[in-house]
Amino acid sequence: MANMTLSRAPTSVTWRRYLNQENILLLTLLVIILVLSRLSDRFFTSANLLNQTRLFAEVGLMALPMTLVIITGGIDLSVSSAFGWSAVMLGVAWGVWGLPLWAAIGVSLFTGLVGGLFNGWIVARIKVPPLITTLATLAIYRGMAYGISQGKPVSGYPDWFEVFGQGSIGPLPTQFVLLIVLTLVVGLFLARTPWGRFIYAIGSNAEAARFSGIPVQRILLSIYAFSGLMAGLASVVFVSRVTTTRADAGIGLELDVIAAVVLGGTSIYGGKGTIFGTILGLVTIALLRNGLSLAGVKGDATVVVIGAVLIVAVFVNRLLRGEKSDAR
Repeated sequence: MANMTLSRAPTSVTWRRYLNQENILLLTLLVIILVLSRLSDRFFTSANLLNQTRLFAEVGLMALPMTLVIITGGIDLSVSSAFGWSAVMLGVAWGVWGLPLWAAIGVSLFTGLVGGLFNGWIVARIKVPPLITTLATLAIYRGMAYGISQGKPVSGYPDWFEVFGQGSIGPLPTQFVLLIVLTLVVGLFLARTPWGRFIYAIGSNAEAARFSGIPVQRILLSIYAFSGLMAGLASVVFVSRVTTTRADAGIGLELDVIAAVVLGGTSIYGGKGTIFGTILGLVTIALLRNGLSLAGVKGDATVVVIGAVLIVAVFVNRLLRGEKSDAR
């Protein structure tokens, strides 16, 4: 009997290696695609899927740095407001100040960077919890967007600007190619560099990381700055796609961004997560929204379904891995 137990142990260990959030989500995604394909014959077509890559690229660009933020045990609720503020600054810099459009794009990116740096400074230097910090700046940045724009949209952008949101590189939308490139860069950074390992260490135990000589404050500051910068980049893509700027741009996007990251297996307690998992979460949410819409499901019901999938995916992952529920 002992020999039988010993001989089965390696098999159990081998199977357990594959029972992680990413693999579970990948299987879930395949099931979702099969089900939605049967509900609507317009869902699994190249035209529809390519169009979806245009729509979820903006969320994806913000989800990449959000993965790093959440791995450190933090959160950035202000990304959608930084997105809207950056979009407004692009329109104002070009349409009101009269700057060349390329300079206005720089202003938009700089605006997002400043917003992220401010978040990082408060979190890393002042030691205010990220939830409180970014909840406050969510309101501040949105207020800046409304105040600066005075509620007036800016439109009439030149044709060349549309390449970022409406153009293509070969058969693929421009913003999707941009997302792929940045996904590879951030994924390699997180998995293959010392700073990537430091990010995981901070999320596991920030105090231990600090005593180990890891520059915790500098890393946190840079991660939140990166989050703001990517919100600015996403806003440029958005304005190029819709060809107008409004102060309410991006309202509620932070929920999709955070959901994609958490659904992809990044622990809200910090210390765990991958960029690949985030992309899986992003694709799952995007295809659910699109497929259910094509099947005639109303928007409110779609939100309920996505929330249920998020809870079930996380629960099944914890159940199969035998993790105990804990609160840190």
